Amino acid sequence: MDSLDDWFPYREYRPHQREMLEVVASTARSGGIAMIDAPTGSGKSSVVAALLSESRGRKVLVAVRTISQLTTFMRELQLIRQKRGSLKFAYLIGKSSMCPLGGEGDVYRRCEGVKALSTALMRERAQKGSLVPANDRQIRQQIRKIDPEHPLICPYFIHSKSFTEPEDGGLKMVASRALRVRAERVSTEFIPPEHLAGFCGEVCPYDTMVYAARDADVVLLNFYHLFDDTIREQIYQSLGIEAQDVLLLIDEAHNCGEVAQSIESVTIEERDIQQAGHELSGRGRSKPSDAIAQILPRISQFMEALKDSHEAEDWFDPGIFQRMILTGSLYQSTEEIVDDLLKISEGIREKNMQAGEFRESAIERLTAFFYRILRSASDPAYLTVYRKGEDGSVALEVRNIDPGTKLQEIAGAHACCVLISGTLSPIESYRRYYFGDLPVTTISLPNAFPPENRRILCAEDITTAYSMRRNTQNLARTEDYIITFARIPGNLAVYFPSYDLLNNFAERCANRIRSKRIYIESRNAQESASMLREFMNLPGTGTFGIIFAVCGGKWSEGLDYRGEMLAGALVIGLPLAPFNRVRRMVIDYFRMKFGDEGEFISYTLPAINRALQALGRVLRTPEDRGMLVLGERRFLESRVHAALPPWMQEEMTPCTIETFKEEVKRWRS
Repeated sequence: MDSLDDWFPYREYRPHQREMLEVVASTARSGGIAMIDAPTGSGKSSVVAALLSESRGRKVLVAVRTISQLTTFMRELQLIRQKRGSLKFAYLIGKSSMCPLGGEGDVYRRCEGVKALSTALMRERAQKGSLVPANDRQIRQQIRKIDPEHPLICPYFIHSKSFTEPEDGGLKMVASRALRVRAERVSTEFIPPEHLAGFCGEVCPYDTMVYAARDADVVLLNFYHLFDDTIREQIYQSLGIEAQDVLLLIDEAHNCGEVAQSIESVTIEERDIQQAGHELSGRGRSKPSDAIAQILPRISQFMEALKDSHEAEDWFDPGIFQRMILTGSLYQSTEEIVDDLLKISEGIREKNMQAGEFRESAIERLTAFFYRILRSASDPAYLTVYRKGEDGSVALEVRNIDPGTKLQEIAGAHACCVLISGTLSPIESYRRYYFGDLPVTTISLPNAFPPENRRILCAEDITTAYSMRRNTQNLARTEDYIITFARIPGNLAVYFPSYDLLNNFAERCANRIRSKRIYIESRNAQESASMLREFMNLPGTGTFGIIFAVCGGKWSEGLDYRGEMLAGALVIGLPLAPFNRVRRMVIDYFRMKFGDEGEFISYTLPAINRALQALGRVLRTPEDRGMLVLGERRFLESRVHAALPPWMQEEMTPCTIETFKEEVKRWRS
């Protein structure tokens, strides 16, 4: 029987790494759930080696949030393959980033539609003896006529299929030789996702990934593939696997709860109601369509009434909403509305697919919304919320606030489930948040990087607490912290709880920072990405900059600022979510569930994690050197301080603006 050492791809273990991997191997062997909090540099990606050592023919699935995390595991698996030459691994990337076929609408629906039409065409020609569709003259003529903006068939799918004639008669559609060859190479060679479309050529990249994954020992996929029930079931069916035979690894586990919640939530906007009316009018008269059309103006009236509110976000009473919709309508209950919506949405979906229209219909979104409204009546984990846009428009949302049910369901269905993260602290709080009273093995590792390469400080004389945000002395000291911090050599980052505070201090400090270029995170994703690339390239030009960003934003999570790319990070404030009635209701829900710890788990813990994620951008390798500063006195309070990783609690030094200036001088020298 293989041992852990047989699969571990390095000459020696890092400090505490062997202990971590033994926990994972034991979990894979015996089943159950394990949660691992291990800082950057602990060797977390080698957890996959421990799972392989105990796989016994079972498939290992690794769920990641970003392409960069996927690439990290690909590199790890490539090293394992150099030791174990027979190892096969593959990845599944969402079709939206992989499909080479043009056209509008939802990529998954477009794919489903063009595959259906392509299959019908290929089968018709195969019945006339043309078993290789890509070589059929008539099919090739149809491919040349494709409208790139509104394709009805898919040439990539066609090149991926061929037909055989089994002895028992009929025709069987199978993978083409071109697809099989490429899939084998994908699972046995190192082909990064960004190169896959080019590598596949005329063959469908997504079908290539799926075919490669069928025979792979390890499959990498993204969070949505795992946490969306429909997608997960389709993938497992395509791979021919059952969850009970899968060893599951979830990376960046501090984020998985938020993703699970977003999948379980649904939002409708005013334009959805208008579009639903257009879709119903295009169906012709029927009793269900007329009945639904009658309630649409009532939904609009309910939204219109909410525009008088002064709150940007607030709870709305689902009982009042349902009474307003039902009164005077043809319905006696919301269940009847859902039944009619299901029938109508299925008909609209089928009609749209036949017409080559692959967008999600407004009726389908409305169906999901009313179904969740029903659920919110009996399940307090679903809150009904409205949000007002900057233009005054209103959106209604049924929001899932507790990922525990979904995470427990998924973890329990698999042979084992291992969750890892560099910021899963305090791990016992995350254990309760995700898994309640289920038995979970937990382990927290110390920081493996040299402590002499870092300095951790916490300001005891500034805060972003609401009561102090207009205090002139507090504001002036906060500004002094930022200006002093900006004197540290190299690229730097300052993170804020909100865009409002970011813009306020960026304006106050801009004229006082002369030694560095200033980059302010934009809400525009494209503009923000361009600025970040420029910032990260500055060290190569001999110049440096400072970014002003928001905690939890695109510049604070999932990025790898190695070496000179980032020499220090300052987090201003404790990045708590805005405190409103919705937040109070969330806190009340978790107090009922967890008692006194409920507020900490639901409100304070996410804020601490956002701060830790921002600080974690600095030290990415053992050679990196950097200063980490928490500009908020609340991090010194006992409950918050105890939630920080143990290594950070031990090393963190309180400071005032005067002592901070001295610390910066010493660090510079």
